[in-house]
Amino acid sequence: MLSRLGIRSLCCAAVTAGVLGFATQALAEQVKIGFLVKQPEEPWFQTEWAFAEKAGKEHGFTVIKIAVPDGEKTLSAIDSLAANGVKGFVICPPDVSLGPAIVAKAKLNDMKVMAVDDRFVDANGAFMEDVPYLGMAAFEVGQKQGAAMADEAKHRNWDWKDTYAVINTYNELDTGKKRTDGSVDALKKAGLPQDHILFAAQKTLDVPGSMDATNSALVKLPSGAKNLIIGGMNDNTVLGGVRATESAGFAAANVIGIGINGTDAKGELQKADSGFFGSMLPSPHIEGEKTAVYVYEWVTKGVEPPKYTAMDTVTLITRKNFKDELTKIGLWN
Repeated sequence: MLSRLGIRSLCCAAVTAGVLGFATQALAEQVKIGFLVKQPEEPWFQTEWAFAEKAGKEHGFTVIKIAVPDGEKTLSAIDSLAANGVKGFVICPPDVSLGPAIVAKAKLNDMKVMAVDDRFVDANGAFMEDVPYLGMAAFEVGQKQGAAMADEAKHRNWDWKDTYAVINTYNELDTGKKRTDGSVDALKKAGLPQDHILFAAQKTLDVPGSMDATNSALVKLPSGAKNLIIGGMNDNTVLGGVRATESAGFAAANVIGIGINGTDAKGELQKADSGFFGSMLPSPHIEGEKTAVYVYEWVTKGVEPPKYTAMDTVTLITRKNFKDELTKIGLWN
């Protein structure tokens, strides 16, 4: 039989174990990471969220997801995170010029902040390089886009003499300019003459805006223009350009349009015949996972993320492989 002292020791040990277990559980529950995005309905951001949560399960932290479609909701969301005990968050802001306000609000709440996809700019329009940022290496991805268009033109045995490129531009956005600059750089290196490249400035970053821009360029083409390459900073800027070539009477076989992002190309790639050949699919799954882990380690271990992490991993998706590639990262449904 146990003595009174033995029973008391067992009880104390049980209580101590219970308290320690509860404390450990409470500590784990306190590790929370915020992940704020401007357009939660977009497959891109849904994928970032999904893989951030996957990282949380693997590393032992919780991801609090909040939509921030405007400045007011952004600042309110940061306060909400702070009230929930969050010490750090990842954000793709609805407006990059909110950077100073976001940083100030984060500091006020003693929180770490990391930008993803879109980089903060200050009051003078300069990048806020002191804020850790992970995003697409725009120029390099543009180069891969241009190289893919050139490769397909060579595969079709197009002659550069009667091949022209229409590049829809939006230079007001630094990322957009770098992408199209990279694309043109690759096309020229592939042998397309400089005077065979036409630039069309877009007023809006959507399909109608790119249609209008491309139409303004098509009327400048010489009569000998037989084949067309359509470029732009994303899927929609290329999709609109392809629509314009259809209206102008160009057959799909004489048009090569390759976008960037992949998420807006699913419908077009399901068509049996189109001048929209494919899209450069980046890595939203990697971006969501990496940024979440970066902030988690920053908060728990004091390891600050790199000031700039460039992502240039892209996959060319076409009618042959788009379902498989999109399925791999949860973007096909």
